[in-house]
Amino acid sequence: MRTSISVNGITSVVDIGSRDLLTDVLRDEFGLTSVHAACEQGVCGSCTVLLDGTAVRSCLLFAVQADGHEVTTVEGLASAGQLHPVQEALAANHGVQCGYCTPGMVLSIIDLLRRTRQPDATQIDEAMAGNICRCTGYVNIADAVQAAAATWQEAEPASALPEGDQR
Repeated sequence: MRTSISVNGITSVVDIGSRDLLTDVLRDEFGLTSVHAACEQGVCGSCTVLLDGTAVRSCLLFAVQADGHEVTTVEGLASAGQLHPVQEALAANHGVQCGYCTPGMVLSIIDLLRRTRQPDATQIDEAMAGNICRCTGYVNIADAVQAAAATWQEAEPASALPEGDQR
């Protein structure tokens, strides 16, 4: 099937099978290795991407479901060599170790902060529950979310918020 997918701001037409998973297409067709195929059941969060700005598990989506939509991976976040504020906060707060879960964590945090500018501990726990980290524990990751929330407000204009957001 010929499918038009915008990935990290670049629209491409690719030939894919009707049952090809978005994870596999992003890795194999686009060379985006930050999208990990770990549990392949949507449980671990390592395959998380943003689909039209919302965090989704790419291992649970057929690539054809992304036809006409915008997919953002962690490779699409840096601008002019500058890390995204969430990436900076994770590094500054020691929220990464091996890095395997980090891309999915980053995108889940971005989704959370777009929905809730100043999340409390419960909101952070709920938003991050679908991302498994086997190395760091979660204290430093939660600290990084709070730090990112404090600095990202200036970086992300309110006009970039999804319609209906109450921030």
